[in-house]
Amino acid sequence: MSTTTADTHGVSRTLWIDPSAGVAGDMLLAALLDLGASLEAVRAAVDAVIPGEVAIAVDEVSRAGLRARHVEVTGTAADPTHRAWPEVRTLLRSEPPAALMVFERLAVAEAAVHGVAVEDVHFHEVGAWDAIADVVGVCAALEDLGVTAVTSGPVALGSGHVETAHGRLPVPAPAVLELARGRDVLPGGPGERATPTGMALLAALADPGPMPAMRVEATGVGAGTRDTPGQANVVRAVLGTTGSSPTETLWLLETNVDDLDPRVWSGVLEALLAAGAADAWLTPIVMKKGRPAHTLSVLAPEQARDTLRAAVFDLTPTLGVRESPVARTALERAWRTVPVDGGSVRIKVGLRGGRVVSATPEFDDADALARARAVPVRRVLDEATAAARAAGLYPTAPWIPDDQDVPAQGGPSS
Repeated sequence: MSTTTADTHGVSRTLWIDPSAGVAGDMLLAALLDLGASLEAVRAAVDAVIPGEVAIAVDEVSRAGLRARHVEVTGTAADPTHRAWPEVRTLLRSEPPAALMVFERLAVAEAAVHGVAVEDVHFHEVGAWDAIADVVGVCAALEDLGVTAVTSGPVALGSGHVETAHGRLPVPAPAVLELARGRDVLPGGPGERATPTGMALLAALADPGPMPAMRVEATGVGAGTRDTPGQANVVRAVLGTTGSSPTETLWLLETNVDDLDPRVWSGVLEALLAAGAADAWLTPIVMKKGRPAHTLSVLAPEQARDTLRAAVFDLTPTLGVRESPVARTALERAWRTVPVDGGSVRIKVGLRGGRVVSATPEFDDADALARARAVPVRRVLDEATAAARAAGLYPTAPWIPDDQDVPAQGGPSS
């Protein structure tokens, strides 16, 4: 088993899940632990949500001749709790958004198949302590491994019937089929191959698709409880790196200026940005003889280097410009417009590995709308941030392109 750690140099860490023999929450958790996720981190995360309710044990097993890791989650209470969705939601509010996203998908699916309101959903096979442990454990393991993007192949669903708290149900279970909407599935042989918890984890966290191009770091194998002859009852997980965000070489043009009217600087910066600078800024400094001054810094693409150098000489009284090459690694970016009271605000979204890294309201849009509504601009910024989150634009959320999206070009703060 290989041990992995989160990368600190901008490399995107991608996980591909192979559920071609089926998927369950404990199987996926076992595969991530087999990859090298910390069992202590998983236990601590689960205990923070349902303290003292479960014990998590891990051992090595064989499934149809294939070595695998197996996780057993057991309740420690004499009478395990079966919780309703509102209670589970309250418990998960202290966790990263991923765990709450998974249970939201599960609650919506259960409500749809049983014809009840989401708030009235009671978790039996999937909610009590074991599903909470599986979901929180998987999310904690992904975080410990530093995973930034997850994809999953087709899921085997199985066939036949399964006994549940609602009676005998067909396989695939109704909630599983509800969660499988939009995904490729496989029949997968007799018996239950995909559980609602396993499908909810894939639906909320993994984009459907083949294994992406990547440098493989480690593989993990998580076992189900049954050992079925002829096909290993396992989930495989492959962890790899897909390279850093695109890096380009730019030129940093700098000069120290101590004899320019400070009122002029705003126009200088605007003119340099209009002339093609990737960014331009001022840094207050103290020069010889204690004179206050500014360092003008201009980030210039190669094709605009000569133009921007000439502009610095035209716009300031400097007698010289220093130049040095610099490397810039930039996130993929896009604009998306969200509605707020009285209008709309553009959100600048930073992306990496198919996930949202940042989502920032455009200040000029918020300022204009605040003036039109005669309210403080911070109120509009807060409303735009809330609208962006409601639209699925927050860190770690999967990026789902929209026909109205506009690519964002590099600019200030690049």
